[in-house]
Amino acid sequence: MALPEHIAIIMDGNRRWAREHNLSIKLGHKEGAEALKRISKYANKIGIKYLTVYAFSTENWKRSKEEVGNLMQLFNVYLHTVITTDNTENVRIKILGDKSVLSKALQKSIKEAEERTKDNTGLTLCIALNYGGRDEITKAVQKIVNDTVDNKININDINQDLISSYLYTKGIPDPDLLVRTSGEMRTSGFLPWQLVYTEFVFVEKYWPEFDEKDLDEVIEIYEKRNRKYGGK
Repeated sequence: MALPEHIAIIMDGNRRWAREHNLSIKLGHKEGAEALKRISKYANKIGIKYLTVYAFSTENWKRSKEEVGNLMQLFNVYLHTVITTDNTENVRIKILGDKSVLSKALQKSIKEAEERTKDNTGLTLCIALNYGGRDEITKAVQKIVNDTVDNKININDINQDLISSYLYTKGIPDPDLLVRTSGEMRTSGFLPWQLVYTEFVFVEKYWPEFDEKDLDEVIEIYEKRNRKYGGK
């Protein structure tokens, strides 16, 4: 059986994991970041081409200032490691989402990390940061309308492929498999355009507990599925 080319993960449960272990929310997110490093490294090792993770949604700004600040610091530290480490393990970094509202320092780190890894040919790790699915589609529609008004495209040229080319995931195949941890069974605005024929697997474990064996297990579940794409 073939491996999924593209796996998407909703990394859910950092806060609940921390509470159940009588730890701070900050530490929960830190352990979640360690889980991401572990899983992305393993995905690269076994030959997964794309891994897209839901790191911070447009709705997550509603959380406390302290928690948001800790998360942004984690992102910056991770990207700084990518920028300054000689061995990037051939992983290409791509950030999906509205970067305009992020701090200038974080925007700079994103730009440098993407530039540093753009020619890597291993796993493409897409981090959805300040991402919202409806927001992504809304912004795509706005750009298409502007380009139509400017005569860059003809209204008759608007089709699914063109719309896809205006999304954050331009040039990236749709996910074959979506995994959500922590037992929750919803997509929470994650990749609504891209997930139309994706296979879903929901895992009870919290994200900080998710390991290489768990990834193997969800891939095995995926490989047993019969993907019909609307056929019989």
